[in-house]
Amino acid sequence: MKDTAQVVVIGGGVVGCSVLYHLTKAGWTDVVLLERRELTAGSTWHAAGAFHTLNGDPNVAKLQKYTIELYREIEEVSGQDCGLHLTGGVMLADNEERLDWLKMALGRGRYLGMEAEFISMAEAESLFPMMDPSHFVGAVYDPLEGHVDTVGVPKAYAGAAQKAGAEVHLHTMVTDLVQRADSTWDVVTEAGTMHAEHVVNAAGLWARELGRMVGLELPVLAMEHQYLVTDALPEVVACNSANGGRELVGALDFGGELYLRQEGEGMLIGTYERGGKPWAPHDTPWDFDTELLPPDLNRITDSLNVGFAHFPAFKDAPIKQIVNGPFTFTPDGNPLVGPVRDLPNYWLACGVMAGFSQGGGVGLALASWMVDGDPGMDVWGMDASRFGGWATAAYTDAKVREFYSRRFKIAFPNEEPPAGRPLQTTAIYDEQSAANAVWGVASGLEYPLWFQRAGLDPVEEITFKRSNAFDVVGEESRAVREQVGLTEISNFAKYEVTGPGANSWLSSLLTNRIPTAGRMVLSPMLNERGKLIGDFTVAALDEASYYVFGSGSAEQYHMRWFGQHLPDDGSVRLRAEGLGLVGLSIAGPASRAVLQEVTSTDVSAEAFDFLDFRRMDVDMIPAMVGRITYTGDLGYEIWVRPEYLRTLFCTLRETGHPHGMRLFGLRALDSLRLDKGFGSWAREYRPIYGPEEAGMGLFVKPDKGEFVGRDAAVAERDAGPPRRLVTFTVDAADADVLGDEPIWHDDEVVGWVTSGGYAHWSQQSVALGYLPSALADVGDSFEIEILGIRRNAALLKEPLFDPAGARMRS
Repeated sequence: MKDTAQVVVIGGGVVGCSVLYHLTKAGWTDVVLLERRELTAGSTWHAAGAFHTLNGDPNVAKLQKYTIELYREIEEVSGQDCGLHLTGGVMLADNEERLDWLKMALGRGRYLGMEAEFISMAEAESLFPMMDPSHFVGAVYDPLEGHVDTVGVPKAYAGAAQKAGAEVHLHTMVTDLVQRADSTWDVVTEAGTMHAEHVVNAAGLWARELGRMVGLELPVLAMEHQYLVTDALPEVVACNSANGGRELVGALDFGGELYLRQEGEGMLIGTYERGGKPWAPHDTPWDFDTELLPPDLNRITDSLNVGFAHFPAFKDAPIKQIVNGPFTFTPDGNPLVGPVRDLPNYWLACGVMAGFSQGGGVGLALASWMVDGDPGMDVWGMDASRFGGWATAAYTDAKVREFYSRRFKIAFPNEEPPAGRPLQTTAIYDEQSAANAVWGVASGLEYPLWFQRAGLDPVEEITFKRSNAFDVVGEESRAVREQVGLTEISNFAKYEVTGPGANSWLSSLLTNRIPTAGRMVLSPMLNERGKLIGDFTVAALDEASYYVFGSGSAEQYHMRWFGQHLPDDGSVRLRAEGLGLVGLSIAGPASRAVLQEVTSTDVSAEAFDFLDFRRMDVDMIPAMVGRITYTGDLGYEIWVRPEYLRTLFCTLRETGHPHGMRLFGLRALDSLRLDKGFGSWAREYRPIYGPEEAGMGLFVKPDKGEFVGRDAAVAERDAGPPRRLVTFTVDAADADVLGDEPIWHDDEVVGWVTSGGYAHWSQQSVALGYLPSALADVGDSFEIEILGIRRNAALLKEPLFDPAGARMRS
């Protein structure tokens, strides 16, 4: 084993081997993989090896499609057979809700070039004759499904990497990781110490333990997972014979929560049971190797009974083998990928529970991130920064159990799963609960979605269509537009930036000019490629004291970026306020009157202009107040320390009552921003879009001086963006867009929806999305597909509400 390497990848499962291969493919060949036992030991070797392209998240689906298409490549490069069985597969819906999910997922895959399509139940039965079609109402066929050899694939990745110069060392256990002052790493192993510039944690079942070596408690937990393999079945042999020896297609039965595929002349049947069992919840034993766990068929009996009804041929099938093995999950089921805040050159590629569907894409994204400084694709849903310190071991345990039990359940867009809640609440949680709040959660923090009418249960019907919230959200929205509304904004991210270098540092990161004392500006933030990585409001108290407000879900993501760019001379002090700074917003034509009643500061239009920001007492409470709201109306954001929030809330409600004040939640806020066509972070604004594409060019000031991404932004402006963010009204019925639906023009898919819903004040169904620039000014012949139906859509030339912005500036 050599003494130094540019990269040490730790873990020889399918993900670690994929990372190694993609690093060499990107040009980094001084790379080493260390594996404590043999390649695939741990969880890779006993996986069922199935792969799928269809996914509710189209960005994950894109990575899965890439992974599947990669298998031929690594076979050719390495000379190692991957055991690729490209059988195709059918996904079966046993009720209308699951059918709606398939319609949604299929639509989302259209603009990615997915080949899946709906087929009749007769066609499904002909592909998988052992099913009883009477139990199902719809089916989708995907030609890019199948299974692989779970040992052959990692060996192919590793072999291809070795041919490019990588080294693989087996039986080399890492016992410690020590970071040097220059941010490089000493990788301590049983065979000696290797010095590396970068380390990658791809340790699978031991990713948590490897994280602890550097002070991390990663939110991953292993679950026991069972599948069984039958002896040869006459029905399988007959089907193969009738199809010229062709292998059966795979099948996913959402109702039975089962996956099925042919194995030899028998069948492999697996399930994600509702009563899942964690394995090694606190410490993964280092001596665990290529072992299986004792089977426990009692845990999966209910699912199997459904399967026997849906697939009668399996009821009396002799069982050849029961496989029960552990593999890891994160709280939301997506991988942990990318760099770690405050740990330079330490990278994650773990928590990948679908390694043979996603491993190639994860390896590509991480290698690109390491080599080019950017993953080169939209990996927001997998970025490790989405979890903060609130994702404790107990939280992870609760959410992973929940996710596992829901693996094949339909995830409704308005569903709020209950495990691990409530975790974080503010001082007015009980006040809002008493007002019948229906709660949502983001990054562990509870926030009100809407307020149910008095006397009714604060519960929302889960559906892909308009729910029982629809009319109430309309009332909340109209209250803001006609009188005044009050909502909590504590879920925003808040950063305090102070020091003599604060102004110049912010200017070097943000595209807009930094505001003068007492003012605010809106500003994007770009990466070196000129793509959007932030969308902020920046407020200046004075020339050395600023507050930056952004998306709460991106706080760790942005703190990682800020930390990487902080000057070393101590001239800038940065602090994420978290719940140390909380707030309320009042909005609507009566909001100024309400605020004036509770402060002696003159807040008239002349004295307190749009985008002004200053300290003032609100009743007895010291506060910072900015004249801005996301509603696009007259309004204010009021920020206080947490000990004042309850009193502020009660004061504003009491004062606002004569003015018709009404509490409103996120649903109404979303409806109101659609009136204005306002975009939002992680939907319209993501790291795959440039500012001109996203309609944010107004906030990019190249003449102010250098900032990250300036040259790329100028190039985009000069060349013209290839696509543009646009707003549509949609001829919807009882369902509105959710995001990622395809946009059709002249019978071709030409773009995609980023978000939307119903704009209650304007009484229009609205969709925001991206189109090629050449089509962005065409007014007709557009359709947007909602739950399998193409709906007429019309491009808007201006916002539905107050296009001149007179209300928010009044």
